[in-house]
Amino acid sequence: MQKYYIQDIGCVDSAEKIERELQKLPYVKSVRVSFSTNTLFLETSDFEKTRDFLKKLNLEISPIQEKVESKKISFLPIISIIVLFFAGILLLHFSDLKSLHILAYILLGGVYLYSGKEVFLGAYHNFKRGQIFDENVLMLSATIAAFFIGAYEEAVSVMVFFAAGEFLQDFAVSRSKNSIKALLDVAPNVAYIKQNDKIIQTTPQQLKINDILIVKAGEKIPTDGIVLKGKSTLDQRALTGESIPLSVKAGKKVLGGSINLDGMLEISVEKLYEDSSVAKIIELVQTAANKKSRTEKFITVFAKYYTPIVFFIAILVAILPPLAGYGSFNDWIYRGLVVLMVSCPCALVISIPLGYFGGIGAASKNGILIKGANNLETLAQVKNIAFDKTGTLTKGVFKVTEIVPEKGFSKEDILKYANCSQALSNHPIAISIKAAYKDHHVHHIEEYEEISGHGIKAKCNADLIIAGNDKILHKFDIPHNQCDIEGTVVHIATNGKYIGHIIISDELKDDTQKGIQELKDLGIENICILSGDNNYATKKVADMLHCGYYANLLPEEKAQKFEEFKKSHQGKTIFVGDGINDAPTLASADAGISMGSASDVSKESADIIITNNSITSVAKAFKIAKKTKKIIWQNIIFALGVKTIFIVLGLFGLATLWEAVFGDVGVALIALANAMRAMRV
Repeated sequence: MQKYYIQDIGCVDSAEKIERELQKLPYVKSVRVSFSTNTLFLETSDFEKTRDFLKKLNLEISPIQEKVESKKISFLPIISIIVLFFAGILLLHFSDLKSLHILAYILLGGVYLYSGKEVFLGAYHNFKRGQIFDENVLMLSATIAAFFIGAYEEAVSVMVFFAAGEFLQDFAVSRSKNSIKALLDVAPNVAYIKQNDKIIQTTPQQLKINDILIVKAGEKIPTDGIVLKGKSTLDQRALTGESIPLSVKAGKKVLGGSINLDGMLEISVEKLYEDSSVAKIIELVQTAANKKSRTEKFITVFAKYYTPIVFFIAILVAILPPLAGYGSFNDWIYRGLVVLMVSCPCALVISIPLGYFGGIGAASKNGILIKGANNLETLAQVKNIAFDKTGTLTKGVFKVTEIVPEKGFSKEDILKYANCSQALSNHPIAISIKAAYKDHHVHHIEEYEEISGHGIKAKCNADLIIAGNDKILHKFDIPHNQCDIEGTVVHIATNGKYIGHIIISDELKDDTQKGIQELKDLGIENICILSGDNNYATKKVADMLHCGYYANLLPEEKAQKFEEFKKSHQGKTIFVGDGINDAPTLASADAGISMGSASDVSKESADIIITNNSITSVAKAFKIAKKTKKIIWQNIIFALGVKTIFIVLGLFGLATLWEAVFGDVGVALIALANAMRAMRV
């Protein structure tokens, strides 16, 4: 599916209408329109026909790679309309000359037609599509009816102030979208590669694996890679939310989108741009807007029925009382028009999606990638959390602290066989064993098998080596007397004989205790640890964090225990993990959170990714979710409350059409301004 910028989307309803119109075309296979980011996701067999169709709807699209300038909004037309309107009113009321009265009416008529041109066009297009209940049709109906009952000035004033309100609303939405766009503007747009001692300029999208990048001070790194030459510090705030610059040198991995602050770096391309960290972040944030929360879905359905219901209520208000002998038609039609004016649900259908996207944007600025508004809404309802231990709550940086050989073997023997078995593994425990083994002798490995939740079976230098936890010894029926050793233990057996064990230590991350306490302060009622590590190591961490735990769990057992944990407590339940074996549990959670060091598999299964690997960021995700939810409900209550008040006032003849304009556009502007507070943490 290709991505394009699409301009001039006024509200969520417009985006959904565009989507529906495109879905009807036989040559369009798949389409999705993001209102928040003005992005069109399109799969079509005939792009030219699709573009021509969009042009008929007065829409332009351009490739996502092209730099699209934001549409400049001029205040001159709307100011001119308002000035001419008041000039007409002054001529009408402060002059006794009949000729000036005629001029005033001509002036007001011109103001009405000019200020209402977008309303007329919108109503015309909607009538053609059979869509009669939208703001354009309602506004046209209200002003025409006002003319018929002799409320000429008010009819023109309604159209003028509606146009002014729409202008301010478009301006506010544009500012909001620019704020959102700034969150996505971390993508590098140029790359310099070294070829035969020449520096060639290209784009990140054209880079290939093993290309040599030249990145000078102040430039963005185009894609993920490994530093070959040079030393520098990198600003990664846009990617991880971490404000402290990262020092890098030869051999260090770097992320695309990072800003090189100091010296020049030579970097070998490790990932194509579309697979890079920065591209994934942008894609996640862009597509997140299309995964609607239950509240958004409810408002969409609500708006669909709310507008026609209020429209018919307005008609009944205008007709039934005078037919029953209560007042004149002119009086009740006017009251009906006030009801009609406030019936548009724009305040909700615009502010709520922008509120959710603001929350998603605020999270991304802090190194928290939330894959959809539905997940943000879930976070605000969570009461229970289960954590993986190793690499999630702990640093996952293990050190060999003790080597215990069996009789007839030395510590060097144990370490040699352990190193041989772990030669092809990148597990933190394997890395610690390889770090402890000083001899860099190259092993000849004939067979290698990682047994999930147990350990490794390898044929190395003609010896069959078993290395792992106590379960792997029982699995292969290896006699041993060391079953209840405290700590993280790697048992070693060669050729069916147990030869000893290695004890490895891990420690809590620096912010784990603070993060867990913040979660408790935020109302998380139940916290537990689900770990594949042994009972001693897991209990030690659980005691420090004052939470429950389950140890010695295989991947399927971890998923099973999580289901039991979820069913035994009320409220939403999430899981936080980082390994391949966490993927099934992440997928079964109400929302799965994957830490920054996580495997690609667990990131795919997760709904939320913490790019900076920080437990306090998990707590921050909850703070953002709760704040966003609060803002959303403030807007819902405020918008419906004000509209209800104006409907009641209109029924009793206490509100005029002038005031009803505020009940529509004014409320939308206030709700929109409130929604953008979600972007500030």
